[in-house]
Amino acid sequence: MKKLFLPVLVILINTITVFSQNSNYEVYAIKYADVGVTLPLSVLVLDAPESEKINAIFMYWLLKGNNGKNILVDAGFLEDIEQAKAYSVTNYVRPDLMLPELGLKAEDISDIILTHPHWDHMDGVDLFPNANVWIQKKDYNYFVADAWQKDGWGDFNERDVLKLVKLNLAGKLFLIDGDDKEIIPNIKVYTGSQHTFESQYVMVENGENKIILASDNVYTYYNLNNLKSAPKNETFDTNAYVKAMERMKTLVKDVKFIIPGHDVLLFSKFPKISEDIIRID
Repeated sequence: MKKLFLPVLVILINTITVFSQNSNYEVYAIKYADVGVTLPLSVLVLDAPESEKINAIFMYWLLKGNNGKNILVDAGFLEDIEQAKAYSVTNYVRPDLMLPELGLKAEDISDIILTHPHWDHMDGVDLFPNANVWIQKKDYNYFVADAWQKDGWGDFNERDVLKLVKLNLAGKLFLIDGDDKEIIPNIKVYTGSQHTFESQYVMVENGENKIILASDNVYTYYNLNNLKSAPKNETFDTNAYVKAMERMKTLVKDVKFIIPGHDVLLFSKFPKISEDIIRID
């Protein structure tokens, strides 16, 4: 029995190793809307200089795999959502309609990793009918329960709760339990920022280049470069927000591969596929 078992084990290990090595991804940032007004930087950065302004954008990220996986990090929002009015949203394109520029359609998306359940990052989940959705278990539990109690907290939308619950009932929601977890070959998630109750960021391991899609765990380059937290109304713990950014810097060889969630400057730092799509490499 041992003579048979050992060769089978070696083949299995080699197969897993080869699969992992071949699970590389083309990483894209996709801008699908602009904030229609210039914002004070202090909206996104704690204790920012009063004179500083920022042109903020809405985006999500595509990991286009050579392993049959096409993965979104966050899913954008639908234009009719109530909160969008506060940002005078302009140049909106429904998130799924951005994909044909990269040779994909909504049905091709296999997975969506939600960094957190704010409306502008998750309202579009139902645009992608074949996708399994991943979220931190603690974030999900807070989002569907405690956030709606009288002492709850968070800029959430009621219909998004129903969307996630329906995905859960359909067996398409996967709850991640904790930090530093590889959920798909070469894709890990990390927690600690506390932008929401247990927000996460995503690290894509593409050979030597590790790319961190920080989403709102790093709002802007100003947050990252100056190690400044999001404002107190945008995180459960301002110290944790800073510590998460410090940790991110230890996880990558080059800080240019830490990708913030809403900063238009990102689109001047990497090659453009089109006016609203860049490839991060």
